[in-house]
Amino acid sequence: MPDTTLLLSEEVRDALERRSPVVALESTIIAHGLPRPRNLRVAEELEEVVRTGGAVPATVAVLDGRAHIGLDKAQLESVANDDTVRKLGHRDLAPALAAGASGATTVSATAFLAARAGLRVFATGGLGGVHREWTQTQDESADLGLLARTRITVVCAGVKSILDVPATLQRLETLGVGILGYGTEHFPGFYLSSSGEPVDWTVRTPGDVAAVMRAQDALGGSEAALIVANPVPESEQLDPALHDRVLAEALDECGKHDIVGQAVTPFLLDYLARGTEGASLEANLAAVRGNVRLAARIAAAWADV
Repeated sequence: MPDTTLLLSEEVRDALERRSPVVALESTIIAHGLPRPRNLRVAEELEEVVRTGGAVPATVAVLDGRAHIGLDKAQLESVANDDTVRKLGHRDLAPALAAGASGATTVSATAFLAARAGLRVFATGGLGGVHREWTQTQDESADLGLLARTRITVVCAGVKSILDVPATLQRLETLGVGILGYGTEHFPGFYLSSSGEPVDWTVRTPGDVAAVMRAQDALGGSEAALIVANPVPESEQLDPALHDRVLAEALDECGKHDIVGQAVTPFLLDYLARGTEGASLEANLAAVRGNVRLAARIAAAWADV
C-alpha cells in the first residue's frame, strides 16, 4: 500500500523508527460501540492507558479515503461524533479508500492496517467468530480468516459470548492461529472470566508472550496471528446467571423475528445491554481496559528484544 494511502501519525512513525513500543487500537468501539459523549471519553481513556504503560497508542481509522495509523485529537473527535462514519471490515477498505469515505475499523480492518504499518501488538475487546446455527447459516466472522494470514499479536477477552465458542476455537485451530491463555487455563468468555473451554498454552508474563512472538518469527511459515486471551477479572465480569438468562432470551427473540446475517450480532449485543441494564457494557469496558493495559506491557517487552 503506498504511503499516500497509509498515513502514520508523526508520533507513531517516530516510535516505530526508534523501535519503541506501539499498540494498535480499533475505532469501531468509538464510532459504533458506545453512546455519546462517553465514546470519546473512553477513546481518550484507552489511549492514556497505553501511554501510562509506556507505549504509544495508534488508533486506526479511515478518514476521507485515507487510512490513518494514529489519530490526533480532532481526528478522534471526528470519529466519535460524525454520524456518517461507516463501519469498515477488511473487505470494505478498498471501496472506502476509492470512494473517499470515512469509517471506523473493526478487528479485521484494524489488524490488517496495523500489520501493514509495521505494528505488532493490537488490543481489542472480543473477537468475532463462528456464529450459532453455523450449519444452517454458514455465518463466520471475517476476523478469523484475516488473522490466519496476518502476523500480529491480538490481546482480547476471547470471542463474543453470543457466538459458538467451541466451534470458534476449533476453527482457529484449523486456521493455525495460536492461542495463549494469559494467567488462565481456560479461554475467556468476553463478558465472563471463563467460557469453560480449555486452552492448550498458558503464559504468565508479557515477556512470555514476547518469547512466543520471537519463536513465531524464527519458525517462519504462515503469517498467522497470535491471540493472547486475557480474562476480565471475576470481580468485574457480568453475573454469569444474568448473562445466561438474558442471552437465552435474546436468542429466542432473534428466532421469533427472523433476524439473520449481519443483523444478528448488533441485535444480541443491544439486547444484552438493555436486558442487563448496562452491566454487559461495563463488563465489556472492563475487559477492554485490561486488554489495553496488558498490550502496552507486551509491546514494551517486544520492543526490548
